[in-house]
Amino acid sequence: MVWVLFCLVVFSSLVIDLGVFNKNPKEISYKNAVKWTSVWVAIALIFSAIIYLVYSMKWLNEGEISGSPWDKVIEYLTGYLVELSLSIDNIFVIAVILKSFKIPKNYQHKVLFWGVLGAIVFRALMIFLGIQLMESISWMPYVFGAFLIYIGLKMGFQNEASDYNPKKTFLYKTLRRIMPVTNDVYKSSFFIRKRGMIIATPMFLALIIVEFTDILFAVDSIPAVLSVTRSPFVVFSSNIFAILGLRSMYFLVVNLLESFKYVHFSLMFILVYVGLKMILTDTVNIPVGISLMVILGSIIVGILLSLSRK
Repeated sequence: MVWVLFCLVVFSSLVIDLGVFNKNPKEISYKNAVKWTSVWVAIALIFSAIIYLVYSMKWLNEGEISGSPWDKVIEYLTGYLVELSLSIDNIFVIAVILKSFKIPKNYQHKVLFWGVLGAIVFRALMIFLGIQLMESISWMPYVFGAFLIYIGLKMGFQNEASDYNPKKTFLYKTLRRIMPVTNDVYKSSFFIRKRGMIIATPMFLALIIVEFTDILFAVDSIPAVLSVTRSPFVVFSSNIFAILGLRSMYFLVVNLLESFKYVHFSLMFILVYVGLKMILTDTVNIPVGISLMVILGSIIVGILLSLSRK
């Protein structure tokens, strides 16, 4: 019942977003982005009360990992913060993709909307697969932990977003071979009909590559949140709220990315920290409250250092 209600709320919010507030294509202003980012963050924080309620009712909590309701609230907030912070790096790549395909600003929201819808489905599948692997294979946490440390260190020593060119990827070249593609943007259409053929537009190519990029980012973000909690509902809800806020946050920070250079190192630290936490789970018990403070502190330090440098 809780899962169904949650999915209905998410689906309804997406329908209202595209069908009511953004029915007509328009450029999302900085002021509007601030407003909607605040709304999604507020909703995500308020949802922590639902988490407390769900895990307070024993009949709703059958089969879940043991723990007090407050523990689940802290796990949810920590997971949400991890996913939200890692989304910042995702924004770098999305900005490069939309710029590369010359998607006008007033149509970018549509690409992000359908990208989010696809991301929800893929994230759900990857979350349940990750939990099953963690539960069924005893050494899988060590693999995930080592992978997170590797990704974190790699992120610190090279800026992949600045070197990323979506038109040189295998996916883009494959799409160009298997379907007719036009280089022109036809308003907000993903496809057009011309000379009896259905032709894909740059809007569709950008959408597919954004979806594929999110899957790649989920490969490290899902293990990161699994280092905090293995409760399926906590993992899924924290992921979904971070994804839902990604669209408005994109328009909020895309023009400010150059001003927050040191946040990149905060993300590196977060990945290394959660990787070590996952590897040392059996020997060192780090309370989830401590993890929440460490992750939040690293983000604040990265922002303050960036602002002082500016």
